[in-house]
Amino acid sequence: MPVHFWTPVRSPHAAPPMATFRLPHLSAPSVLRAVDREPLLRFLAPYRPYLAARGADLPAPGTTGRIPYESLVAALMAPDADTPADLVEALYYVDGMATPEGMHALLAVAAAAGLALDGADLTPAEVAVQVWLAAPDRLERAHAEQHLPNPRSFEYFQTDASAPAAAPALTPDVTAALEGEMNDWFAANRRGRTARVFAFPRPDVTWFLVRHGEPFKREEAAAADAEPGSVAYRPLRYDVVAYDPALGELRVSARLKGEKDLYRAAFGLHLFGRADYFPDALKYTLEPLRAAADAALVCADVPGLEWVRLREIHFAWGGAQAEYEIVRAADVFAAFRDRGRAVPDRPKLARAVFQVKPADARRPRAVTIKPPNVALYARDHESPAVEAWLRARGFLDVYPAA
Repeated sequence: MPVHFWTPVRSPHAAPPMATFRLPHLSAPSVLRAVDREPLLRFLAPYRPYLAARGADLPAPGTTGRIPYESLVAALMAPDADTPADLVEALYYVDGMATPEGMHALLAVAAAAGLALDGADLTPAEVAVQVWLAAPDRLERAHAEQHLPNPRSFEYFQTDASAPAAAPALTPDVTAALEGEMNDWFAANRRGRTARVFAFPRPDVTWFLVRHGEPFKREEAAAADAEPGSVAYRPLRYDVVAYDPALGELRVSARLKGEKDLYRAAFGLHLFGRADYFPDALKYTLEPLRAAADAALVCADVPGLEWVRLREIHFAWGGAQAEYEIVRAADVFAAFRDRGRAVPDRPKLARAVFQVKPADARRPRAVTIKPPNVALYARDHESPAVEAWLRARGFLDVYPAA
């Protein structure tokens, strides 16, 4: 989900399109009233002159006076060309964590950081406001972590090192070097210099979240005086990178090939000392389907899996007519046997879709393999068992030990 920061434009009455800026958790006066008065006033204090100009004249922190909640919501929900960029940023992050799930994460953050929160009974919005006031960087990191789960498409790059290195710590110097190289690439590709890298170590895999800018956008907007205006902004996007030290493998979930190449080289250089630590080489092959037929689907030796079936296979025949054949069936190999057919020798095996039944799941999952480096999983947490099966049956073409 992209976040949009606003860049002022010349139209003095421009307002951002409502479709591009939403505060689903702070968009009602009743929600803001549920935030304790003093933290709310301290949160908004730097922006009092701007809010007053928008019709929401707030009392100063520590004073009495009525908070005009309806006018405040109206101003917050409709940023204009004069809206301070750091106000939009603060609202985006606080609103994103003003949920029961966000509150749970922030309470853990506060406990780990020794942050004292005022009040025994706090709403999610109050927790988010207090953590932002005390440690905005920690809230931003917790917010970023929410984007980490569920990337369903990865490309995989295997190190050619004989002994894969353990995941190194992401020190401030390494982080700065990574972000600097990424910002150079994004700026050269007209995406700004907004790259941030967050690391989330786990027992088996270290996850990295890369937040970066997208191309600039300008949109027409209705103005208060009915004179059309425009709004300029740069969306942000989140990509996911993961390093598995047991395999010496980098997983990348990003949209553009240039971004994938950037992450492969930048993480290789700044974490492991050389840009070609993860060469762009073959990871997956579908040749076991040709060589072993349905024996390639055996998974009895893989803990956590009950059975595997081939549901779909793509043959790239090529030729003058660029022939491409797709075979789909509830069980492709059973269908082949019924017609006396086998996987043909000549065409390239371009894609396969498997139905995989995990032992702890009620229903099977779809797993798509597209050589050389693409795998799509319905549930990423099940990928270790799936990859163990792929490796056991020869679908994974890993580098041999030197």
